[in-house]
Amino acid sequence: MLYAILCYNQEDVVWAWSKDEEDAVMQKLGAVQERLAREGKLGPVARLMPTTAATTLRKDRDPPLVLDGPFAETKEQLLGFYVVDCDSLDGALEIARDLGKANPGGSYEIRPIALFNPGEAGA
Repeated sequence: MLYAILCYNQEDVVWAWSKDEEDAVMQKLGAVQERLAREGKLGPVARLMPTTAATTLRKDRDPPLVLDGPFAETKEQLLGFYVVDCDSLDGALEIARDLGKANPGGSYEIRPIALFNPGEAGA
């Protein structure tokens, strides 16, 4: 089963890290990622740019409205995600715990992924 591990944190804190702090966190996360890759569990990983670079398309009206920045105002922002292949939610939680040890603060939201591939047989 594929799971998305969505990484939330306070972006003003994360983007204020010094180069040394950033390098230390990335080194710890890299170690977890390398292990997951060896185990064949690691899918795509992405780090999102700050919400100031975001654009939102509000499609609850016609024509849709385009806004600068994110629509939701929350204390923590979605900063990136992992896609992992695990036998169960417990396996995905174990990975999220390992990532949490490497990355201070924030939270991880774990969601099963239902693949949607238009045009492919059986989709």
